[in-house]
Amino acid sequence: MSSPTDEITGIILAGGKSLRYGQDKAFISLNGKFLIDKVISVMKQVFQNVIIIANEQKKYSGFGLPVYEDIIKGIGPIGGILTGITYIQKTAGFFVACDMPFLNPELIAYMVKIRNGFDVVIPKIGKNIEPLHAIYTKNCLPHIKETIYKKAYGIRTFFSKVSVRYVEKKEIVIYDPELKFLVNINTPEDMRTFSKP
Repeated sequence: MSSPTDEITGIILAGGKSLRYGQDKAFISLNGKFLIDKVISVMKQVFQNVIIIANEQKKYSGFGLPVYEDIIKGIGPIGGILTGITYIQKTAGFFVACDMPFLNPELIAYMVKIRNGFDVVIPKIGKNIEPLHAIYTKNCLPHIKETIYKKAYGIRTFFSKVSVRYVEKKEIVIYDPELKFLVNINTPEDMRTFSKP
């Protein structure tokens, strides 16, 4: 019997320049594990297929996962989403950043379960969305390409062209009461905050 996750590929975006941190965040150790190892571990709990989008393929080849370079480099997360949707064989991808060490597999599985034909499933807390903890389908691809062609690189710019399911805070806190899935490590100060004493 097929699972809702069978039609979704887990996609880890590791193409950022980590300018605020000063080194590649994917290979920063938090409590004895690389950040990207933590992300891969959770993604493998939910998805049969997991891939990495990174512009230094050799650097990420040791994880045993397919690694793809950005089709268009230097345009931020929307370039990673374009690349992921282009390369996957499945109908949709669940995208996360490589610097999110507290992903919640139950929350991710819930988002997959409620997809129900929507093109985008994305957390929304107040007015804020989390575009790198979201599902995007291949139906988004032409609209993302149009957005990039117009040099409008914000994730929301194509939402009016597709069907979007916002996952509200009241749904999220059932699985992640402290909203720790939102944490990403941007600076050494962040690392010190979230490291165990």
